[in-house]
Amino acid sequence: MTTVDFSNWTCPVPLRDTPNVVMGHGGGGAMSAELVEQIFLPAFGGSVADLADSAVVTAGGARLAFSTDSYVVKPMFFPGGSIGDLAVNGTVNDLAMSGATPLYLSSAFILQEGTDLAVVGRIAQAMGLAAAAASVRLVTGDTKVVDSASGDGVFVTTAGIGLVPPGVEIGPRRARPGDVVLVSGDIGVHGVAVMSCREGLSFGTSVLSDTAPLAGLVAAMLAAGEVHVLRDPTRGGVAASLNEIARAAGVGVSLVERDLPVPPAVRDACSLLGLDPLQVANEGKLIAIVPPSAAPAVLDAMRAHPLGAGAQVIGTCVAEHPGMVVAQTALGGNRVISLPIGEQLPRIC
Repeated sequence: MTTVDFSNWTCPVPLRDTPNVVMGHGGGGAMSAELVEQIFLPAFGGSVADLADSAVVTAGGARLAFSTDSYVVKPMFFPGGSIGDLAVNGTVNDLAMSGATPLYLSSAFILQEGTDLAVVGRIAQAMGLAAAAASVRLVTGDTKVVDSASGDGVFVTTAGIGLVPPGVEIGPRRARPGDVVLVSGDIGVHGVAVMSCREGLSFGTSVLSDTAPLAGLVAAMLAAGEVHVLRDPTRGGVAASLNEIARAAGVGVSLVERDLPVPPAVRDACSLLGLDPLQVANEGKLIAIVPPSAAPAVLDAMRAHPLGAGAQVIGTCVAEHPGMVVAQTALGGNRVISLPIGEQLPRIC
């Protein structure tokens, strides 16, 4: 009888519940990570140094940040924003999380046959206004149309290029035990804003999306002190971002639950829907991990900026429980903040 050694076998597809693509593969959680690690990275030639919000590359002696993202939010217009400004701000923020000054964006549209051209015009106008507000230029793009049975309104993809200043080194592997974890303001707002206008859902209060360009806030922070890690907690929320950082750096993250800035409307909506606010998407907030010596100055700089007025310390990086995020509860116990498996709120960005 032949003995088969399974130790060197690899699985070519994610085997969490289904061999087919499901919504959870786009949720920014464990299933998204499996899709990237088991299909895309091997097919594209192996691993990369950091799976961060943007890649930092060198060209002609300059260090450039390069990022791309697609937007499929439903509905396309929501309280506080639209798929248009989201597509600009999301890519601008991905570049800023590398410490880069965003410069140029491309845009690509997939339009469903039958979509009202007035809707396309509103989205384009929103993108133009958002690009001007973020001081970036939309310089190239593409448009495709699919038949009425193959799409869902308008999908937008943006890619961006930014310039990384000399001496700036930011990445998830740079987190160290003792570092301080900061957040720039209230969390979970974008996800609840989108959910609030979906059919049949009403939370009895008005919540506006926090979509905004964060490059100016990042520049103020870098001028104030050293920053090890930056991340905008979009899909999968704060929980996904901190788990990814903890695993990349091999550190633990210890949070204090009572210090998490969750506004009452978000807390109430999450309670109604059975969601964890830490896993709900944000589009105008950032997480920063900074050395303890730099934390007071960086925090002051954040609070002096309009987009960081609600900034606060939410925890620290620790040597214990490496790769895990743990929160101290109001009762004095601890709970593990896990990486989301799949999609809590589909089509949220």
